[in-house]
Amino acid sequence: MSIFPIEQIRADFPILGETVRNKPLVYLDNAASCQKPQAVIDSIVHTYSHEYANIHRGVHTLSVRATDKFEGAREKVRAFINAASTKEIIFVRGATEAINLVAQSYGKSQLKAGDEIVISAMEHHANIVPWQMLCQQIGAVLKVAPMNQQGELLFDEFEQLLNANTKLVAITQMSNALGSINPVEKVIAAAHAKNIPVLLDGAQAIPHMAVDVQALNCDFYVFSGHKLYGPSGTGVLYGKQALLEAMPPYQGGGDMIRQVTFAKTEYAGLPHKFEAGTPAIAEIIGLGAAIDYVSGIGMDNIAAYEAELLDYATQQAERIKGLNIIGQAAHKGGILSFTLDRIHPHDIGTMLDSLGIAIRAGHHCAMPVMDFYGVPATARASFAMYNTRQEIDVLMQGIKSLIEVFG
Repeated sequence: MSIFPIEQIRADFPILGETVRNKPLVYLDNAASCQKPQAVIDSIVHTYSHEYANIHRGVHTLSVRATDKFEGAREKVRAFINAASTKEIIFVRGATEAINLVAQSYGKSQLKAGDEIVISAMEHHANIVPWQMLCQQIGAVLKVAPMNQQGELLFDEFEQLLNANTKLVAITQMSNALGSINPVEKVIAAAHAKNIPVLLDGAQAIPHMAVDVQALNCDFYVFSGHKLYGPSGTGVLYGKQALLEAMPPYQGGGDMIRQVTFAKTEYAGLPHKFEAGTPAIAEIIGLGAAIDYVSGIGMDNIAAYEAELLDYATQQAERIKGLNIIGQAAHKGGILSFTLDRIHPHDIGTMLDSLGIAIRAGHHCAMPVMDFYGVPATARASFAMYNTRQEIDVLMQGIKSLIEVFG
C-alpha cells in the first residue's frame, strides 16, 4: 500500500465515527453520495453564521462578501477542471439538471426531427431520460452504443453509429452501476472527426480522477457536488463558451436578466444567463471548500489509493464461492457490483446493515444495465478515499456469514 494519509483523512469526516446497530459504521455507498469533511461542514456553518446574504444584487457588506465567496467558488471549479473561463462554469442543482439544461436549451435549439443522439448501454437514467424527452418533443432519434459482458463500451460499434444525422453524443465517463471507465478521449476524437459535439457525464468520475476539460476537448461536462464530498443540491455544467453563448436560457427569472420590460427581456451574459433565481449560496461556497479539500490531497493520489482498494476488494470477492461480480472492465473505478447465488440483493443490503455496513442494493438508476445482465438488481459496494482494507475485510466477512445463514 502506497503512503496515503488515511488516518488523517478519516479523522476529517465526523460521520465515520458513528455506530450503526452497535457496530462501527462501514460506509460503502459512495457511488450514491459521499460523506462530507469537517472543512465543508464548517464552510456552510460559517457562511450562515457570518456572511450570508443574497448575492449579485446587493451593495451592502454582507451581500458583497457572499458574492465574492460564491464567485470565488466558481473560479475554484474552473481551475479544478481546467476550463478556459469562469463564463463556462454554470451552477445547477446537480448533474441531472445540467443534462436537462443541455437537452432543453442546446437540444431544442440545435436539433430537429430525424437528428440522432448517441448514448451508451451503461448510462444512468439521468443520461437517458432527458434525451428520450427531447426526442419525443422534436422527433429526434436516440441510438444506443452496446457494451460487452465485461461492461466495456464496444468502440467499433459506437463508431459505426456516427453518421451525418448524428448531432450529439452523450456518454458517461465512468459507469455508476459497473465502475467501467469509458475511453472518452477516443469517443470525443471520433465524434469531433464528424463535427459532432460530445457531452460527458462526469458525476461518477469527478471524485476519483483528475479531469481536464480542455485536454479532453469535450463540449459539455456535467457533475454533482454531493459525489465530490460537497453539499447536495449543487452541481456544475461546463460548456464551451461559444456553445453556451448560442444557447437560449433554460429558465427565466431574476439574476439572468439585463433589462426587463413588458414588451421584451434582454438576458444577462454568461454564466448568469443560465442561473435564474437565488442559488444554493452557502452550498456552492461549500462545494468550493470540497474542491480545496480534495485538491490538497491530490486527485492522482486519491486515484492511486482507490485503485489499490478496488484491487484488494476484487481479489477477496473472487475467493467467495457463489459471489458473482457484475462488470469486470479492464479500466474500472472503485465500484464492486455483485450478486450472491440464491440471495436477493435487497436481503444482502438489509443483512449487511445489521452489521453496520452500508452498501446500495437495487438497479442503481441503471435499469437497462440490469436488463443486459439479466438480473433484477445488484448489491454495490463503492469505495472512496476514506475507506480502508480493514473495512473491506469486514464487508467480506459479512458476505460469508450471509452465505452461511442462507445455507
